[in-house]
Amino acid sequence: MLQIGKAIVSLDVIEKKFICDISKCCGACCIEGDSGAPLEEDEKKIIEDIYPDIKDYLTEKGIAEIEKQGTSMIDSDDDLVTPIINGKECVYTIFENGVAMCGIEKAFLDGKISFRKPISCQLYPIRIEKYAEFDAVNYNKWEICKPARELGFKNGTPVYVFLKEPLIRKYGKEWYEELQYAAEHIDEIMKKR
Repeated sequence: MLQIGKAIVSLDVIEKKFICDISKCCGACCIEGDSGAPLEEDEKKIIEDIYPDIKDYLTEKGIAEIEKQGTSMIDSDDDLVTPIINGKECVYTIFENGVAMCGIEKAFLDGKISFRKPISCQLYPIRIEKYAEFDAVNYNKWEICKPARELGFKNGTPVYVFLKEPLIRKYGKEWYEELQYAAEHIDEIMKKR
């Protein structure tokens, strides 16, 4: 583990390799799992506010579920998450050419909104657990991401490099540069411990 600011970062974030290979997984992370995408408290309000702007991007099933459950919900673990449809895909999931993708992100890419998508989605396979004094920044290994691990290994791309943009979005450029420095000098850092 490394401490960067108020975040404790798992060495897996530096050592494991990962590049999303959507052509092979077809966006399975949007439709698999037992709960919706984790949301930060401020994202709840953002999604409520942008819902009218993204509604035209969503599926009829997604809209119907949002009308029932709301734009966010508390799951069985008491976590704030996006609602899901019939225990499966996120209500914000859309499909293009058989690939699941985020309707929120599609609206963002079309310039309709300024919010890209929940940070937990953009940061995957990193999952962040919040504690009173620090964030635990961990790598989450999920079987559906096997093609991403294979592509990352083939290209030699560490998780933190693949996720540079969302890590900067979450913690800032200076924090990311500290992480990058630590990753590049990890052997020296570990010898000093």
